[in-house]
Amino acid sequence: MKKTLLIVIVALLLVPVVLYLAAPELLVGLAIDLERKSAGLSKGSIVVGDHTVVYLEGGEGETILLVHGFGANKDNWNRLAKYLTPSFHVVAVDLPGFGESTKIQDASYTIAAQAERLDNIAKALSLESFHVAGNSMGGNIAGRYAVRFPDKVLTLGLFNAAGVPHCPEKSEMAQLMERGENPLLVETPEDFDAMIKFAFVKPPWFPGIVKKMMAHEWAQSRAFNEKVFSEIHTEASSLVPDLPKIWTRTLILWGDTDRLLDVSCTEVLEKGLPSSTTVIMKDCGHVPMMERPEETAQHYLGFLQAGS
Repeated sequence: MKKTLLIVIVALLLVPVVLYLAAPELLVGLAIDLERKSAGLSKGSIVVGDHTVVYLEGGEGETILLVHGFGANKDNWNRLAKYLTPSFHVVAVDLPGFGESTKIQDASYTIAAQAERLDNIAKALSLESFHVAGNSMGGNIAGRYAVRFPDKVLTLGLFNAAGVPHCPEKSEMAQLMERGENPLLVETPEDFDAMIKFAFVKPPWFPGIVKKMMAHEWAQSRAFNEKVFSEIHTEASSLVPDLPKIWTRTLILWGDTDRLLDVSCTEVLEKGLPSSTTVIMKDCGHVPMMERPEETAQHYLGFLQAGS
């Protein structure tokens, strides 16, 4: 009996090892599924125009639509969503061109094009009015959406949002770009590690196999990401001229140590937006909802509840 029990225990301990060696993708999938389940989210997909769009959804109440940044995906929101789903219906999308959604090489991925797609996604999911929040590129898209479809947006969340091409202080990213360097275009695992360190003050922990898979996916998408980056990194993508048109209540949330988009960008947003609240998170980088999800949730929920 003891021998049989020992064999069972050893077999159970070996399962992760076997999966790691024989089917790492399956092990990564299981890890991601566990994180989604912890956040109260489940995966779905819809067809929107020429694209298949994959999204996460969970919780009940008013809807919050979450929009990820450049090169990122819907799972960037899992750790924040954990604190939102008890009170809100949360939808986090993979924008076309990213994550598990389809990539069509000759399609347009400008900020304006993605904002229009976001509205088609909202229609396909029967979302009539909702809070919308975005990080980095996703913040620019969320802002553009609020300009284009103001009657559908209950509140706007701009988390280290792109869309301000000329901030009072140049970021390290802007200085690197002037020298022809782009830390967001990854070719090797070393590039991925450098990018993570660039984006975070204290990078969130990922299982080694998950981090390895993420690095591989970023490297595989390099050429496509370069195309998208060139489309969104233009003066035409600037949100600044349209800021006065955004009358919805807006939360500007930023990490004070953001090396990609300098915290001084908040000054431009504050000046242009008719109704905004600013929160600066100390010793935090470019992706606050991943670096410090609980604190980010406290700020965001406080903002949402202040208007109810």
